[in-house]
Amino acid sequence: MDIFSAAVMLFLIMDPLGNLPIFASILRHIEPKKRRRVLIRELLIALAIMLLFLFAGEAILNFLNLRQESVSIAGGIILFLIAIKMIFPQPGGVVGLAAGEEPFIVPMAIPLMAGPSVLAALILLAHSDSSRMADWTIALFAAWGVSAIILLFYKVFTRILGEKGLTAVERLMGMVLVMISVQMFLDGVSSYMKSTA
Repeated sequence: MDIFSAAVMLFLIMDPLGNLPIFASILRHIEPKKRRRVLIRELLIALAIMLLFLFAGEAILNFLNLRQESVSIAGGIILFLIAIKMIFPQPGGVVGLAAGEEPFIVPMAIPLMAGPSVLAALILLAHSDSSRMADWTIALFAAWGVSAIILLFYKVFTRILGEKGLTAVERLMGMVLVMISVQMFLDGVSSYMKSTA
């Protein structure tokens, strides 16, 4: 996987367009002057958490004594389930916050931005080739940067795309993520078969 592929995968998992309505709903109850500051803070917290998992991922896998193949297969399954939810969204409301309550870490940084699937993907990247940590860091910053821009200008994107447009884009992203997840699963199975042959 090259830097661009890794960045696209991480961007699709972060799903900023799918999270736009949720972020907008949460920020609506915060004073207009504070909105941008809160959003930037939550984005930076999410980035710090993702960097921690990227660089500590190898140590976590070694501690748990997990093979690369098992992580690849598990990551593929997780991404597949996330993608299915993107294509066929389930009815459900936003994580509740009292009116005027300022979110801190939860739910904007975790799990909306740095969710379990993103953290699992970062661990997988770190374990797949630990000599390319600079590449994975660039990919993470690229995916986070584009996601941050979309979320910082959430009003503009919501107005341009509309509710139906956001739904269509999210489902399209889900389809792409299904293909990535299946490939990840097949790579894990193929690698495991070769190692046991």
